[in-house]
Amino acid sequence: MENIMSKKKIYSLIGLIIIIIAIIAVIWPHDNKNSVNSSSSLRRTTIILGSKNFSESKIVMQIWADALKKKGYNVKTKPNISSSVVYQAIKSGQIDLYPEYTGTIAMTYLNLHIVGKNANEIAKIARKGIAKKNLTTLNYAPSNDAQGIAIRTSVAKKYGIKTISDLQKNANKIRFVSQGEFDKREDGIPGLQKVYGKFNFKSHKVYDPSLKYEILAKGEGDITPASTTEGQLATGKYFALTDDKHFWPDYNLVPLVRNNTLKSNPGIKNMLNKIDQKLTTTELQKLNKKVDVDGQNYQKVAQNWVNANY
Repeated sequence: MENIMSKKKIYSLIGLIIIIIAIIAVIWPHDNKNSVNSSSSLRRTTIILGSKNFSESKIVMQIWADALKKKGYNVKTKPNISSSVVYQAIKSGQIDLYPEYTGTIAMTYLNLHIVGKNANEIAKIARKGIAKKNLTTLNYAPSNDAQGIAIRTSVAKKYGIKTISDLQKNANKIRFVSQGEFDKREDGIPGLQKVYGKFNFKSHKVYDPSLKYEILAKGEGDITPASTTEGQLATGKYFALTDDKHFWPDYNLVPLVRNNTLKSNPGIKNMLNKIDQKLTTTELQKLNKKVDVDGQNYQKVAQNWVNANY
């Protein structure tokens, strides 16, 4: 009887030891290998990147996506979202991240005043305002996709026109290829004339915006409203006049991301900031040219850029 009791005590002791070992295994700090596995499991959460429905937005989205994939993140892309819908898409969680512009966030989404503000001030206004929407902006890129005026290089050389002030002084020699709304908007001709003075163009005709560079190429016009990162400005045939009186505010490219996404994937912050440092106005012009002028696929253009730069 005593032997039986002794055996029971031994079995009980062994069972207790097994339980203790199991508990220690659960609560013991993970080693480096387990930390890597934990990080990997975090990256299995899919990050959905979106873009607006124009080349620059799609190129930048794909650059970010390819770079994230390179680092082991699971990524899905949703390109070609309408500009009028994309902001709602990120607020509702349909996408986690997309390329936006500081000026657009501040002026269009938040209805805030940015005229006369510099790039840093506009970026701070955008970040502070968007925080109330559970969104954040990362560091903005040097590229400035602002409103501007493109001029034929040959015409600029002929009359010595480099700035909008130069254009105003030589307007009577210049044929303006306009777009209807630009003639009426406060950030178009009406606003320009308040800052620079009246523009007495040699001719002033309205065309479909999609035809503007075709009209200039045919020699049927000399200047046209343009965004300062358009691919045609990288061809050497045209360039954007310097806004020497700083009429137009800066629209710097910036990652707009959901707070929850950044919290779950903190590593993407430094990655995207590092990439965006290289996205200058000139660099975006070159990338846009490959798609809009040379006819290359935006995904291939992005892939080549990431392979060469990241």
